[in-house]
Amino acid sequence: MSTEQSQVAGRARPVPGALLLCRAEAGSVASAARLLHERMLLARAGDEWSVLVPEGGPWRSGTDPVDRVVHGWAIALTVGVSWPVLALWWDGERAGITLAAGFRSPVGYVWLADGTPAGMEEAMRTFAGRLGLDPVLDMRALDELTRPDSAADASARLSGVLAVLTRAGVFLPPGLVPGENADGLLEAARLQPDTRRIEEDGSVEEDGSGRSATDRPDGITDARRPAPRRPLLRPSRAGGPPSVPAVVCVPALVQMAAGLPLAVWGLRHRSGGWIVAGALLFAHGAVALADHTLTHPRD
Repeated sequence: MSTEQSQVAGRARPVPGALLLCRAEAGSVASAARLLHERMLLARAGDEWSVLVPEGGPWRSGTDPVDRVVHGWAIALTVGVSWPVLALWWDGERAGITLAAGFRSPVGYVWLADGTPAGMEEAMRTFAGRLGLDPVLDMRALDELTRPDSAADASARLSGVLAVLTRAGVFLPPGLVPGENADGLLEAARLQPDTRRIEEDGSVEEDGSGRSATDRPDGITDARRPAPRRPLLRPSRAGGPPSVPAVVCVPALVQMAAGLPLAVWGLRHRSGGWIVAGALLFAHGAVALADHTLTHPRD
């Protein structure tokens, strides 16, 4: 075996990974990300942007490819909100972007590992339009990313997308680089002063340390944890309008109403991303509604 062949054989295979950019402040993103029931770190990525860094994912066990998983996550995060989500993903063979915005059909672009464009040019125009990018300057830069370039691999293409997005206010924290392995991404996110950690059960750690209240010195509890859920919507005894706490069940009903048709649509079109998004929304809404019903029975 030649020296060059030995170097290629010993080169580590790129580890799949992803970043989810949300055009919203961290508090709003945390509320939406809790529905995913995945461990993630949440950090600021500009004045109007936040970034979610997954701690793991089904792709690490090989059960689902990273692009399919983040496609479903991006859709689920944008249902019922007014802000878009841009997922950047990569594995050993490809890298790409997926932009989701509410019930609009997601748009994406893919490059092969060596940077060869493998998407439709029209997708970039749709991408720029939905994010409100400059139709001349920004579109010209995005067009360059759809042209052959032997000096740019897939990671460089994703970095090129981020460079364009800086004019839209995106500024990723140092170390959050497309193509980096999960451990490196997580370490970079933890170094940010305002990082929050989202647990699988939907709870949020404000300092990103991952410590629960029982792990803290002297048994100090986290006063910033979400408040206990309030009772279900129900009319007053005098027959008047519903009480103020009533509105807390509305999100659960909305999630169920939105999740079921999404899942059905995904089944009909054999779209794993839509199936995952619909199932997550419906399940979370059903659990929340059942929890309220059991803990606050009608009088």
